Amino acid sequence: MFSNLDLNQIVVMIVPLLFAVTIHEVAHGYVAYKMGDNTAMLAGRLSLNPIRHLDFVGSLILPLLLKLTGSPVIFGYAKPVPVNFSNFRDYRKSTIYVASAGVLANFALAIISGLLFQILTHFQSLWHASILKPFVLDLYHMLGYSVLINLVLAVFNLIPIPPLDGSKILAMLLPVRLRLQYARMERFGMIIIIFLLLTNSLGRVISFFIIPMFNILLGK
Repeated sequence: MFSNLDLNQIVVMIVPLLFAVTIHEVAHGYVAYKMGDNTAMLAGRLSLNPIRHLDFVGSLILPLLLKLTGSPVIFGYAKPVPVNFSNFRDYRKSTIYVASAGVLANFALAIISGLLFQILTHFQSLWHASILKPFVLDLYHMLGYSVLINLVLAVFNLIPIPPLDGSKILAMLLPVRLRLQYARMERFGMIIIIFLLLTNSLGRVISFFIIPMFNILLGK
């Protein structure tokens, strides 16, 4: 299993992952800034430099372990962008916008990567026999990984388990009384997520949604 994963494959997988989680967090911070909160900007998090957003475990160790153990779902996460919700001009609407921003950014990246992947596929006869083949082939595989990673991140974050983005969107759609009760789930959120990962329940749910989208975006 380990011998099948060389350094080149790791780089091809890690680069789109780092870009995906960076864009996800920057999107949160940028929309929060537009909604009246400059916390992320003051913290230097409105940057495309992935180092500013990396979480050593979530951005590198977790996806690598999932890959090495043959997990059907590979994902990671970055340090959450700091947001002061009390600064929002319209708390409910702004919270929905901010929570949705990262997911929408990942869907947009998946679509762009899929289009570029299909363009390279269409012109494969031109680059396949050229001296640029090794470089274009790496880009080709990166785009494929980018589609998969961004779809997984988007769908995963839409799951309404606190503290995922989907839970923030759902909370704003609930009556205030139910919203407060729902928020109390956050202390158990990561335990629930880990349990669902270990039982592969989460993997099956995510795969159910992303496989059709993945095939469409790659032109299969």
